[in-house]
Order: sequence, then structure tokens, then C-alpha cells
Amino acid sequence: MAKPISIEVWNPSGKYRIVSTKSMPGTRWIRLLTEQDCRVEICTEKKTILSVEDILALIGNKCDGVIGQLTEDWGETLFSALRRAGGKAFSNMAVGYNNVDVNAANKNGIAVGNTPGVLTETTAELAAALSLSASRRIAEADQFMRAGLYDGWLPHLFVGNLLKGQTVGVIGAGRIGSAYARMMVEGYKMNLIYYDLYQATRLEKFVTAYGEFLKANGEQPVTWRRASSMHEVLREADVISLHPVLDKTTYHLINKESLSFMKKDAILVNASRGPVIDEAALVEHLKANPMFRVGLDVFEDEPYMKPGLAELKNAIVVPHIASASKWTREGMATLAALNVLGRIKGYPSWPNPNLVEPFLDENSAPPPACPSIVNAKDIGLPVAKL
Repeated sequence: MAKPISIEVWNPSGKYRIVSTKSMPGTRWIRLLTEQDCRVEICTEKKTILSVEDILALIGNKCDGVIGQLTEDWGETLFSALRRAGGKAFSNMAVGYNNVDVNAANKNGIAVGNTPGVLTETTAELAAALSLSASRRIAEADQFMRAGLYDGWLPHLFVGNLLKGQTVGVIGAGRIGSAYARMMVEGYKMNLIYYDLYQATRLEKFVTAYGEFLKANGEQPVTWRRASSMHEVLREADVISLHPVLDKTTYHLINKESLSFMKKDAILVNASRGPVIDEAALVEHLKANPMFRVGLDVFEDEPYMKPGLAELKNAIVVPHIASASKWTREGMATLAALNVLGRIKGYPSWPNPNLVEPFLDENSAPPPACPSIVNAKDIGLPVAKL
């Protein structure tokens, strides 16, 4: 007999049963559900990642919806079980949904939610923090101090790179990539080169206006240029941040060949998706080029790193914390909960998933809509009118 899954229950007599596979930040999301007659069951198992069997046990015989995590494998097995239990919705507490077989969800009539619109600035800030930390060798210096090795100032001690006047390269100038670019341009007066399939007009206007402001104040103006290829960015930029979507065209976008295009003392930052980098090739490149540095928030085989990466001093590695600000994580939990609740209540889909402020205002009731359903069209979910 399978071991029971430990849970915490809110509003035991609620009409609708909603399961969360993890405890999530904040309590507003719980309150929003319980006020709408939902029984909320939160898994309290100590496992970091739940198995398919664990989630099947949580779904049980009656379940109206599930809030899950990016680390879970949501395919035919789970979606068919959720449908049999009377479920209508599943939502990732994440903007990505690479872990979800959307076709399987469509087949079973399950709405799939995600949480865009609340991670932009937080993720961009983390990418900027990794860029600065790598350029000024912050992590190395911190470890040096903690090891008791500092015995006085030296001219060559942890000499890094000055960002001002250098060129920041952005691959993928969508919402997060553009926010990161603005931070680096305005914060460190860096010039910009970017590559994207679409022109980032608002970003270009921002850099132009900031350059004119600097010039009017007697400073060297910043510049921007849209590259014709990714390799052009790799060759010319001093700091490069990756912000593409993950699909077949971007898998191992950064590999042995593309790394060879980069400057020997360049900085590479990835807070997007781990598999856009061939991590084994990156390890070899870091070993061969000690002045080349990286800042990584995501990894090819999470939660694992490729052998050798953890030992390299020219790599800064953090555990997928790009969205880990209090405001953002609580907002993600709220949006995920409202995706599930909205589908159960028969609400339409919100027309712009990137404009989610009305759902996050704690002083007013959220709109009667699902904030973001990625397969709304496939399952015939109507779109709300603003």
C-alpha cells in the first residue's frame, strides 16, 4: 500500500478541492481560494521534487484543480487522472511550462496556466547582479575573506573589469532582456548591442534618449545597435546576457563553436533556461580561459551541474533564484491560484497576461478572469473584455 502524502488543509468544508504540490510564499493566494468556497490542500512532503506517483496520490478521486511547479512532469498520466477526478485546471507557479505536455492537457480538456508579467524586473535584476558580481569577482573575494586568507591590500588582488564604457550584449530582447539592458545601460553607462528576431523599438528609444541626456550633461553618450546575427553580439560584447525562449532552435545555442567567438575576458550570464548552454563545453572553455567568467542561475540538468563546474573560481552559480523576491514569488502564487480558480468558476481568459497588476492589487478584488491560460484557444476558453 502506497505511503500517504502529508498535507496541510485550509477550509476543510470547501466545495471545490484544490491541491498545491508545494507550499508557496504568502497567504493571499490561500485566502482568495478559501473565500471562494475552496478546500485548499498543500503538500507538506519534505521532497524537493514530487514524482508522478506522488502527484497521483494528491489528486485522488476528486480534485477540481492543481497548482504545481516547473520541476514536475505533467503529461498524459497526470492530466488524464485529473480529468477523471473532475479537474478542470492546472497552473505552473512559473512563467515557463517546458514541463507540461500541452497537447495532453488539450486532449483531456484541462486549462494550463502560467505566471508571466510578474517576473520581469526581478529576473532582470538577478541577471544584472550576476553581471556585476562576475565583473568584480565578488564571489571569489567573499570566499577568500571567509577562508581567512586576507592579510592586507595588494595592487593585483581580485582585479576585475570596469563596466562603464564597455558593451553589453543581449540575446533575446523581449520583456526581461530589455529590462536587463536598460539596467546595464542606465546603471553602468554601457553601450548596447542586441540580437532578436524582432526590433526592440522601445529599448532603442530609451537608449537614444539616455545617450542624449548624458551628452547634454557633458558626458560620453551611450549607443545601441541591433546586430544582424547572434555571433556578432558574441564577438563584440564584453558582457553577454542570454534571454531567449527554449525550443529546438535555441537548445545549446551557446556551444564550443559559439564560445570561441567571444572575447577571452568576456562575461556570460544565463538566467533564462539551462539547456541554451552546452554546459560541458562551457566547463572546458572556463578551464582553458581563466579570465572568462560566467554567472549562472539555471543549469542544463537541474538540479545537477556538469562535472567540474562547481570547482571553477571563474563561475558564479546560484540555485535558480531569478524570481526570488518576496513580491514576485507571492505574486506568482496569487496568479497561479487565480488561474485555477478562474477556470473552476468558468471565467474567461485575461487578454494580456503581461499586464497583471489588477490581479496583484491587495486592496481590491481581482478581476473575474484567468490571468494567463496558455491553451485558452485550444480548449475554447473565451477572452475577457477589458
